[in-house]
Amino acid sequence: MTLPWTDFLTVWALLAVNITSPGPNVLNTIASAMGSGRAAGLGSALGVALGIAVWCLGTTLGMAAVFALLPVAQLALTLIAVALLGRFAFRYLKAAVAGLRGDRRGVPQGRTGMSPRAAFIRSLQVSALNPKALTTWLAIVTIFPVARAQGGDIALLCVGASTLSLSIHTGYALAFSTAPAVRLYLRAAPWINGAVGLFFIGFALKLLAGVLH
Repeated sequence: MTLPWTDFLTVWALLAVNITSPGPNVLNTIASAMGSGRAAGLGSALGVALGIAVWCLGTTLGMAAVFALLPVAQLALTLIAVALLGRFAFRYLKAAVAGLRGDRRGVPQGRTGMSPRAAFIRSLQVSALNPKALTTWLAIVTIFPVARAQGGDIALLCVGASTLSLSIHTGYALAFSTAPAVRLYLRAAPWINGAVGLFFIGFALKLLAGVLH
């Protein structure tokens, strides 16, 4: 490892918030656990963890090559990331307001009859087609110094991201195989969305300040 721990911790903190917040991967894991039980939920959690590792490797290695050839690309990508984070924030805040008004769209519906293997495969598919994953990793490569990163740094980043994802989704799988957790989630979802929206606004402003300086 050649980079300081702060570079990794910043990315993992952003990822922890993003992985925890409601989105296609989270809703799929919850739906699998609700409808098909704990084993299916754990299968889904494994699928997300593998999907995160693939996104991490593909994005960081690809962007490292681009930045080496075209250094100005990092500035352009940072501005794109600010816009994407702003879009994320708007969507989460909009979902928070809708939830407080009683709008139940986006509430996970249990998927019944799924084996752990089927849940794993479905989770990989959801992760691969998840636009949230693409925009998240485009934002991350503007924060993590991929141009200076060595192979060991990228490997550590991806292992940490995958482990973080597995831990969070395992928690969802274990919790949402029980009815009380589902009821708690429905009550808390608007507030979670609101907090995540504000977090993304703060991160976007931090990136923008770095560009302006």
